[in-house]
Amino acid sequence: MNENDVPQPGYGLVPLTEKDAGAILRIFNEHVADGFAAYPEEHVTGDFIDGLLRSAAGYPALAAKTLDGEMVGFGFLRPYSPAAAFSQTAVTTIFLSAERTGCGIGTAILRRMMEEARRMAITRILAHISSRNPESIAFHRKHGFVECGRFPTIGRKWGEDFDVVWMVRVLEPVA
Repeated sequence: MNENDVPQPGYGLVPLTEKDAGAILRIFNEHVADGFAAYPEEHVTGDFIDGLLRSAAGYPALAAKTLDGEMVGFGFLRPYSPAAAFSQTAVTTIFLSAERTGCGIGTAILRRMMEEARRMAITRILAHISSRNPESIAFHRKHGFVECGRFPTIGRKWGEDFDVVWMVRVLEPVA
């Protein structure tokens, strides 16, 4: 492991695999139930997670795990569009267990995915975030993302409208 693989002592980053689907489901559903980070109103099933993993095939996908193997977060990139015109653009997704936020895990996942994206000649990473998730907006802003678009009141969860905020990070090319 290199130093970017260790968000803090006791954790490491490893490739995300289909074997992690149960842990992904647990973490994602925590966010479904507890706020606006995940858009669904009801818990999702394994089929939903399988679709997420398929969408990320061939792109960086990481699991943050404790030294004893417990997954505490995950992140992946996926294509923005299947059209070749957008082959240099990816969309990021990162979710952490609620009790593990603020520990540097999300930062480590994002940095590693950006390194791998550069090697794939990806020059732009997009994030779409609920306007009711200011922590995620602040996280992305802290890491060089800027707001590039906003779709007002297109989302609705638990009877509350929200905007979808699009942010972009331009990646420096590999030297």
